[in-house]
Amino acid sequence: MAAMNPQTELRVRTLSVHVVTWNVASAAPPPDLSDLLQLNNLNLDLDVYVIGLQEMNCGIMSLLSDTAFEDPWSSFLMDVLSPLSFVKVSSVRMQGLLLLIFAKYQHLPFIQILSTKATPTGLFGYWGNKGGVNIFLKFYGYYVSIINCHLPPHMANNDQRLEHFDRILEMQNFEAQDIPNILDHDLILWFGDMNFRIEDFGLHFVRESIKNQCYSDLWEKDQLSIAKRHDPLLREFQEGPLLFPPTYKFDKNSNNYDSSEKKRKPAWTDRILWRLKRQPQAAIHTPTLSAPHFTLFLRSYVSHMLYSISDHKPVTSTFDLELKPLVSAPLIALLPESPCTNESDMLISYSLTADFLSSPWDWIGLYKVYIDISDIPETEDQFLLFYYSNNLHSVVGISKPFKIQPRSFLAEGPLDEAQPQI
Repeated sequence: MAAMNPQTELRVRTLSVHVVTWNVASAAPPPDLSDLLQLNNLNLDLDVYVIGLQEMNCGIMSLLSDTAFEDPWSSFLMDVLSPLSFVKVSSVRMQGLLLLIFAKYQHLPFIQILSTKATPTGLFGYWGNKGGVNIFLKFYGYYVSIINCHLPPHMANNDQRLEHFDRILEMQNFEAQDIPNILDHDLILWFGDMNFRIEDFGLHFVRESIKNQCYSDLWEKDQLSIAKRHDPLLREFQEGPLLFPPTYKFDKNSNNYDSSEKKRKPAWTDRILWRLKRQPQAAIHTPTLSAPHFTLFLRSYVSHMLYSISDHKPVTSTFDLELKPLVSAPLIALLPESPCTNESDMLISYSLTADFLSSPWDWIGLYKVYIDISDIPETEDQFLLFYYSNNLHSVVGISKPFKIQPRSFLAEGPLDEAQPQI
C-alpha cells in the first residue's frame, strides 16, 4: 500500500458531532425528528451522531422483543439517517438506557470499537433502571469514551447522585484489556438524565424566573453547578451555558410545567458534559514536542421544546472536533474489478497494511449507497464494499462508490466478449 504524504497526515480536520440526550418516558418515536437531528439546518454538515435515551420502554415483553428485533427507536433512527449516508457504528442497552453512535460511512475505517459496558447502580447497586452505558472507541487514533447515564431522582438525593457519578466513572476501567484508564482518554462525552435539581428557591420563584427568562439566580442554585465548584474532578467536565428553560418536568403533550398535585419544581435534569485530556506540564527550559491537535468547540447547546411525548424535553449539543489524524490510511484498501454487472460474479482485489492481523472470520460485504435518486436514473445506483475485521470488531476498509450495471448495458464485441457500452 502506498505511503501517505506526511503533509496529509498533519493536516487538521474538522468534524461535526451532534449529541442528543432525551428521557423519552417509555414513548414511541414521534413522526418527525428533523429538528432534534438538525436535518433542516443548512449550515451543518454533520459527521457523527451520538444519541442517548433514558426510560425507554423496559417492560419484560419489550426487552424480549428488542432482543429478537431492533428496538423501535434504533429502527426509526436508522430509517431516518441511512438515506443521509450514516451507518450505525455501535450501540449498547441496559434496560431503559440506550446509547447509539452513527457516522458517515467514509469515517468507518477510522473508528475502532474497543468495548461497550453497562454499569447498573439501581436497587442495591444491581438493578439497571439507573446507571450508565458506555462505548469506548478509537477515533482517528484518539481514545474516546461516551457515557449515557440516568442518575437517582428527587431533590433530597443529591449526595446519592454524586456517588453514582463517581461509581460509574470508576467502573469504566478495563484492567485486563489494552485500554487506558478512562481519565487518560483524549475525550469523554458524558450526558443523560442526571436529575440534578434547583435548591432553596420555591416553586413560584422558579416558575416566575423561567417565565421572565431570568436564569442567572437559578444557575447559582443548580446542584450540578454547586458540585462543580467543590469537586476538582467534576470541575474538569465542561458544559455549555444553560440558556434554555429547565427541561423537566412537563405535562405530557404540552409545554406546560407539572400541573399535577405534586407540582414538581422545574430543573435542568438533562445535561451534556465533556472532558478533554489534560496535557502534562513541561518542565521549565525543557523543550518538548507539541501535543497532537485534538480540540472540541461547542457550537450549540439547546433544548427542543417542539417535542412533547415525554415529561422531559430533549437537549442537544453540536460540537466541532478539530484533530490531526493519528491514523491517516485504512488498514485495508478495497477495489472491485470492473466492469461489474448484476449477472456475473464480482472479482475483488484488496491489500493489507503490514500490521493488520486478519482472521478466517473476516468478511467483505456489498452495500448500496442510499442517496436521493429523484433527479438521476435508477441505473446510476452506487455500491460500496466493506471489509469487516473480526479481531477488531470494526469496519477497517471501504471501497470508493462504484456502479453495478445490468448486462443489457454491455454490448457484445466481435469475439462475443462483453465490452463496456460507450
